[in-house]
Amino acid sequence: MVNLSFNLQNTGNYDSDEVTQLYVSFPDSKVERPMIALKGFTRAFVAKGGTVKVSIPLKASDLTYWDAGKQAFVLEKGRVKYFIGSSSEDSRLNGEILVR
Repeated sequence: MVNLSFNLQNTGNYDSDEVTQLYVSFPDSKVERPMIALKGFTRAFVAKGGTVKVSIPLKASDLTYWDAGKQAFVLEKGRVKYFIGSSSEDSRLNGEILVR
C-alpha cells in the first residue's frame, strides 16, 4: 500500500469542505484498460486561509485487473501514473509509481 499525502490549502474567503479524488492510468499495460480510473477519494474540512494534510491510500489490489484466462486478478508490473484533483478534469498534483 502507498499513502499519497499532500497539503490542501483553502485560498478562498469561506470555510469549505473539499472532496479530493485520486485517478490512475496504466501507460505500459499489455491489456486494454480505461484511460483513467478513479481509485480513491477523501473529504476534508479546510478553514478559510488554512491548510490541512490529506492522505489517500492506494492499495495494490486497486491496481489489479481480472485475467479471464488465469481466472485471477493480476497486478501488472510497470508504470502507474496518478493525478489528484477535485474531478477527472482537474489535475492539481500528479506523479508516477513503479510496480515491480
